[in-house]
Amino acid sequence: MLKKLFSLFLLLFTSISLLTAQDNPVHFKFATKKISDCEYDLQFIASIDEPWHMYSLTPVTDGPNPTVFMFKKSTDYELVGKTTESKPVKEFDKVFEMNVQYFKHTATFTQRIKLKSDKKVSIKGKLEFQACTEEKCIFPPADDFEFQVQGTGVCLARVETETVNGVTTLTISSIADSVSKEDTINAAVAPVNEQPVVSQGIPKEIKETPKSWYAIFIAGFIGGALALLTPCVFPMIPMNVSFFTKQSKTKAEGIRNALLYAVSIIVLYVGLGLGVTLIFGAGALHSLSTNVWFNLAFFVLLLVFAMSFLGAFEITLPSSFVNKMDAKSDKGGYVGIFFMAFTLALVSFSCTGPIIGTLLVEASSTGNISGPFWGMFGFSLALALPFGLFAAFPGWLNSLPQSGGWLNAVKVTLGFLELALALKFASNADLVVQAGILTREVFVGLWIVIFALLTMYLVGMFKTSHDSDLKHVSVGRLFVAISSFFVVIYLIPGMWGAPLKLFSGILPPLEYSESPHGFGGSNAGATAQASIPQDAEFSKFMEVNKNGIVHFKNDYEHALAYAKKVGKPLLIDFTGHACANCRKTEDYVWPDAEVTKRLNNDVVLVSLYVDDKRELDPKDYMTVQWYGKERQITDIGDKFKYMQEKIYGQSTQPLYVLVDGNEQVLASIRGYNPSIPEYINWLQDGISKYKK
Repeated sequence: MLKKLFSLFLLLFTSISLLTAQDNPVHFKFATKKISDCEYDLQFIASIDEPWHMYSLTPVTDGPNPTVFMFKKSTDYELVGKTTESKPVKEFDKVFEMNVQYFKHTATFTQRIKLKSDKKVSIKGKLEFQACTEEKCIFPPADDFEFQVQGTGVCLARVETETVNGVTTLTISSIADSVSKEDTINAAVAPVNEQPVVSQGIPKEIKETPKSWYAIFIAGFIGGALALLTPCVFPMIPMNVSFFTKQSKTKAEGIRNALLYAVSIIVLYVGLGLGVTLIFGAGALHSLSTNVWFNLAFFVLLLVFAMSFLGAFEITLPSSFVNKMDAKSDKGGYVGIFFMAFTLALVSFSCTGPIIGTLLVEASSTGNISGPFWGMFGFSLALALPFGLFAAFPGWLNSLPQSGGWLNAVKVTLGFLELALALKFASNADLVVQAGILTREVFVGLWIVIFALLTMYLVGMFKTSHDSDLKHVSVGRLFVAISSFFVVIYLIPGMWGAPLKLFSGILPPLEYSESPHGFGGSNAGATAQASIPQDAEFSKFMEVNKNGIVHFKNDYEHALAYAKKVGKPLLIDFTGHACANCRKTEDYVWPDAEVTKRLNNDVVLVSLYVDDKRELDPKDYMTVQWYGKERQITDIGDKFKYMQEKIYGQSTQPLYVLVDGNEQVLASIRGYNPSIPEYINWLQDGISKYKK
């Protein structure tokens, strides 16, 4: 069975390599046609191999992906009108069961531009397309394109617009040859086919830095190592004790099962990561981890696990399936191991999803599928190694003398822990929709009850139906009981507003409380540190958070305008209601006196929640090109998630970006790092650059 598994992994690697090396059946040539001194037609001439065809610019709902041209924003030129195309073939497609428009053999796409510079101008961007035959389709990664055209002095026109009562006034003033000339034209301004934008004021430059495969592998390995320390992965480790103790009867069998388990984790993560990347794009993983129904489904799943461990029932495969597995013991053993690896991959996505999302976005800079492959391989290898080594321990445990009912005590303890962990997934769903059901007080109260009952069980105050009589409390059991009782004592002050930093990122945030400052508490501490500035124009959009820091919440436009007005850099905080590391930064880093002072005095802070599923005002709906498709953004979270991925090339939270009034990045983009001195140095570096 081990040989078969390695063969499967080798086949996966070979298939990925072959897919990466596949020749592109569509070949583009680029040409320019001069229309006037300042206007050019950019021509994209596609040569299409037989029997392939590519699709039109016109998007079709539930149909093939249209051809898309995305131009990088520049002050040296502007797009005139939309991209046009040669005449496509129109016919009914049996695969999509609809009328489609496509090109065979050749196609020409044209985009007119107007220069606004007297020097040589570089026009850059990306193009995406889908190509198909009657048997298969391909979705090549976006290709770069670049045109070089020469401007003249006549092109140095300044165009200013003003809209009054729905009528747009264009004031054109020519600077060339010091000629003073102004013409005012009243006209409706036609929309231009520019790169997708989020909203007014959001920068549009996409930063891309290609990376070698070994750099992506190392980044993935580091990400996997960090994922082990997250609250969704670490609690899964004890579950292996119960499972592998039953599966492994000898030391050799334990080592074999451990190796199979590790390889299963690698195959699952590599296969799933590549599949999602090819079909949906890197951001899909993070979207899944913050999806309401996904979190509710795993709340139910862990609830079922907890009930099983507590003795309500046994989780077993169907008898007919078990009989087939018994015919080949090696295959039957692997099915169980693979199921455990699959469960780990699914349950841990709430914490590993953001890390994987960022990794896949970074890996996509290679321009082909090899980047995501090496990134996911490094990630899964780092994740699998400790699990594989730990899974070998059941073989050693089985060589020790067996003692009556201690195994059932382990199962029951795991049941209580699974019950506590299940609440985290329910809390994620509640936070994302801001339902206000599982508030901090309710969550803390339930945890107090769960760990109090666990303590009572461990010291023998009650037993379950499968327990044997407890004649004495062993040393190990006593230490676990002490730990559980400590959790109870530690949590109790949380009902009165204590920060409970040991569980930061797991508990709902302090501001998500029925009484944010505790029962009978006040917000005097917060207001003592900062008060909202008396600004008639902007104060109504500001809030003071739990750390006494003035900030804007989900309001990028007003935050940017205010930063320009007061002459301070803007600190963009990409965060999430269900983001564990965001809460850790807010609970450990921001309360530091030096950090708080800089956040209140030297920058303007705006927090953007990428998992906020509340609907935008219909007038703020946006249609954008995202992952090769035209999509409509209708909720708050997607608006800022699109902004983060499209502009800064990352999808993890937290993400901190310092920009000036022109939205130029002042300091290196910063992710999660609990070091307070490094955070202070990073802030000071950006502030100093802004002042210069």
